[in-house]
Amino acid sequence: MDLSQYAELFLAESREHLSACNQLLLQWERAPASAEPLAGLFRSVHTVKGMAATMGYARVADLAHRMENLLDRLRKGVAAPSGDMLQLLFRGIDLLEKSIGLAVAGREREADVAGLGDELNAAAHQAPAMPSVRPARGRRPARTTAAPRPSAPAVTLPTGELPVDLSLSGGGRLVSVTLRAEAPLKGGRALLVLRRAGELGPVAQVSPPVAAFESDDFDGRFSFRLDATAAVAEIERALARAGDVERVTVSEPDGGAAVRGEGGGADRSRHIRVDLRRLDRLMDLIGELVTVRGRLNQFAAERRDPAVDEMAIQVSRLSSDLQSEIIQARMTPVWQVFDRYPRLVRDLARQLDKQVALRVEGKEIELDRAILDELGDPLVHLLRNAVDHGIEPPAERRRHGKAAEGEIVLAAVRERASVTISIADDGRGIDRGRILDKAKRDGIVDAHLEGLSDDQLLRVLARPGFSTADAVTSVSGRGVGIDVAMTKIRALGGTIEVQTEIGRGTTFVLRLPVTLAIVRALIADVAGERYALPLTYVAETVEFGAMPITTVEGREAMVLRDRVVPLVHMRALLGTAESPVPPRRPVVVLQMGERRTGLVMDGMVGQQEIVVKEFDAPAGTLPVFSGATIMGDGVPALILDAGGLV
Repeated sequence: MDLSQYAELFLAESREHLSACNQLLLQWERAPASAEPLAGLFRSVHTVKGMAATMGYARVADLAHRMENLLDRLRKGVAAPSGDMLQLLFRGIDLLEKSIGLAVAGREREADVAGLGDELNAAAHQAPAMPSVRPARGRRPARTTAAPRPSAPAVTLPTGELPVDLSLSGGGRLVSVTLRAEAPLKGGRALLVLRRAGELGPVAQVSPPVAAFESDDFDGRFSFRLDATAAVAEIERALARAGDVERVTVSEPDGGAAVRGEGGGADRSRHIRVDLRRLDRLMDLIGELVTVRGRLNQFAAERRDPAVDEMAIQVSRLSSDLQSEIIQARMTPVWQVFDRYPRLVRDLARQLDKQVALRVEGKEIELDRAILDELGDPLVHLLRNAVDHGIEPPAERRRHGKAAEGEIVLAAVRERASVTISIADDGRGIDRGRILDKAKRDGIVDAHLEGLSDDQLLRVLARPGFSTADAVTSVSGRGVGIDVAMTKIRALGGTIEVQTEIGRGTTFVLRLPVTLAIVRALIADVAGERYALPLTYVAETVEFGAMPITTVEGREAMVLRDRVVPLVHMRALLGTAESPVPPRRPVVVLQMGERRTGLVMDGMVGQQEIVVKEFDAPAGTLPVFSGATIMGDGVPALILDAGGLV
């Protein structure tokens, strides 16, 4: 059977298991006496081995098998592993990930696993046997599943047939599976279901036999015996992850049966895997539909025809519902990106001879997948910055009365129509005086400036090439980290802020829109041209002149409810000051975190949803535009970048 069509599915599932392996290794490193992370590690590596063998990826399967042998020795009762052994396992996970990528790309021969495989073999044979490590009394294992047998195939498949109505008197539970009628390549999918079952315990007496899966007559219905103590719901979830599972029937201990669908409770499958490119295409199409909807609404307003009005209302409602569903389908929990960072922080701290723990909060918060994919680099730079510049060496921390181990908190919080992500460390903080002195020597700030506000500090740190490091290392010192992070976040329509206190630590705060492609915006007029402002950052609008006007540090400002708000006259900024000024002008108050700025416009056009298009600004264009959109009349309008104005 040609299983190449399952390569992408294998890649996605393997990455999930390897991500879990990294998390479990980190847990085990912090609590080496615990048996639970080790059991989870063994199960995940065992599963990857079985899936790789099914796909015919011999080198991947061999490397996983050697890791499994070492983990089995440890699982059976080896003393707490040494730092070198843990590092060997970390290297093994890294090589597994690389080898899987090469195998799926059809380049498995390039995967050099022999050297590390020999090291794993040597470590397995040199490990001294000790009494078994067991969970503490009163504690339950993380999963109540039977551990897979070491060195055995993931699934034991006999050649004999099993009658479907076989008595339940022996051999474990009887599990019957029905695949969806429209599932492609049912035989390959059935094999994946059996591999999932093999994670939970030994599988036997498959009916019809596995050889029949390749037959054109195979209708996607099969059964097998599963020797596992897992709950029915856990078995159902494990098998459903193979995809295209319509029904699962598991014998209960009392002889009854539970029938479940993939979603757990419904007879029909509730989840499928969708190629992200299809979602991107759907988003592009709904974006075009939103543009056409705007034109239709404008046409209806001009015609004043009840029939056209009714049609425009129906199209608007249906397209809005469709847009909402597509955006929701693209939403992805941030843990899919955050889960890679504990390993990154651990390796970096080890390289710098520091002790650092990373705590992650708000992993369930969701962001548009397009934003989440672009967020990786900025977060990596900020985390590396926190470990290298923020967290002190253990000896220095002890001298200042701190715990030897520093802590970094990576947190996500939903705020109205935006998501806030913060990276906070409890390290030494940023020395503003040192930064100011360096900035003066480099000519970045005025020589008479006496101090740096948070905003000024960030702008200095984000200057390309600016660094206070004494030497360039493989970790930092080139002055690009904050610059890269700020540029990327601004490109995503977000903002970045810094808060710091000497001896207490530093926090970088990133504010991002939930989605990029379609946003609700305020449309304003300046000298006859329309400009769009995303409503995410619009706090309120007031009339210019209705509030007291003052001057702060040479800049015009208004006093709004006892708070001074700096003003930006858009006519002057855009170079259209010579045209007639309307007698009444609105002020759009933008807010980002604690910062506020008022934009003095000529007039307000209204609110509408806009499709954000990439904007390649010509040379010399002011850096206050984040994109462009097409209005209902077909005329383009520029989108103002709130981050560049506040």
